[in-house]
Amino acid sequence: MSRLIVISNRVAVPKARGAAGAQGGLAGALNAALKKHGGIWFGWSGQECEEFTGNINLQRHEGVTTATVDLGHQDIEEYYNGYANSTLWPLFHFRLDLTQYERETGKGYERVNERFAESVAPLVDRDDLVWVHDYHLLPLGARLRERGLTNRMGFFLHTPWPPTRLFVSLPYHERLVRTMLEYDLIGFQTDEWLESFCHYCRKELGAEVDEETGRIAFDGRVTHAKAYPIGIDYEHLMEQADSGEARQAGQRLLSSTRRRTAMIGVDRLDYSKGLPERLDGISRFFDHHPQRVRDVVFIQIAPPSREDVESYQRIRATLEQKAGQINGARSEVDLVPIRYVNKGHSLAELCGFYRAAKIGLVTPLRDGMNLVAKEYVAAQDPEDPGVLILSRFAGAARQLTDAVLVNPHSPDDVAQAIQMALDMPLEERKARWEAMIETVREDNVQRWTELFTGDLAAIGQDD
Repeated sequence: MSRLIVISNRVAVPKARGAAGAQGGLAGALNAALKKHGGIWFGWSGQECEEFTGNINLQRHEGVTTATVDLGHQDIEEYYNGYANSTLWPLFHFRLDLTQYERETGKGYERVNERFAESVAPLVDRDDLVWVHDYHLLPLGARLRERGLTNRMGFFLHTPWPPTRLFVSLPYHERLVRTMLEYDLIGFQTDEWLESFCHYCRKELGAEVDEETGRIAFDGRVTHAKAYPIGIDYEHLMEQADSGEARQAGQRLLSSTRRRTAMIGVDRLDYSKGLPERLDGISRFFDHHPQRVRDVVFIQIAPPSREDVESYQRIRATLEQKAGQINGARSEVDLVPIRYVNKGHSLAELCGFYRAAKIGLVTPLRDGMNLVAKEYVAAQDPEDPGVLILSRFAGAARQLTDAVLVNPHSPDDVAQAIQMALDMPLEERKARWEAMIETVREDNVQRWTELFTGDLAAIGQDD
């Protein structure tokens, strides 16, 4: 059986800065796949060094080998804060207004992908399967090919892929996609993102694209593209939801609400998550139903992220301002309608909060998948489940069609959905939940991992 080489920007190394919790169920699934196949997980340590040396820190923990490199300050600024998170991330989330095009950060991105390739190539054996993750490492497969690697290589994009008319705003967009076509298999979260990628390859590159099979023939080689909707680690989440920590967290929330219905949002502090727009929708709901301030409390948990990027500093300031305005206008001496929590919580605590909250608000402006939606569904009490309000622009909306789907840009739409959720009878809540939990349970992250690695291993060498 072939070994598996996983390559990502960050690695879930035990005790690495922010790594273990950052990837949630994905880290667990990749660890499980690495235990099964053997192999290595390679990426950035999250640490900064004075100058890049290429020294690899190898660790073995519970049967999984991790290999990490430190990056210099310039690399972090140009590759990570710059091109990855100030150019590709906003562009891939359809935010041309926030997309920065800087030649120097583009060079830094290429440089770090070269350094990753140079560092990891000697660790790869001839028969290994190579699986690269996410927008940080789009050209990595091509850099590995340049070093003579003929391995089967797969790539999975965790974000959306934008429509062609947006993507062509990126300088050197053709060169970037040409490097991606050096992978044997490219995975996307949904058919929508897959179709956008295939459309680009056909229209801009003139590639031969078979829409039915996802086969893309270009420049003498063949790439396969397919949708693989990612899931949660269902069994692990259920263990956490059944823990004392979860029960205690749920009880804390319930006892603090004083019989009010709790609504909850759990999101990384990011402009793609639609948090200011969500507060606008809640404010509109209170405008229409001022008497219900005493019936509802909204809890927004938003751990900070990418605090070195200016647009993230702005989103935090905007969110704090909007929450303050709503509370200032609607609070009483004995209640506030919005609780804004700017820190992270363990999965067990979140499961307790999810179950105690009768409405889950998951309203990103654009999201590759959004696993919080699936976590909220999984954590519910089957006898008295809550209602999921979900953005129709999240990848999860393609699977969780029994959620209350909303346009997150419309405060009236969000306000109406909140009223509908508050008034929804138990029978309807159970019917919607039962339809969604089947998908969440079956399409879990382990199945996702097995499907992708199975398809990658099955790709023949005769294309």
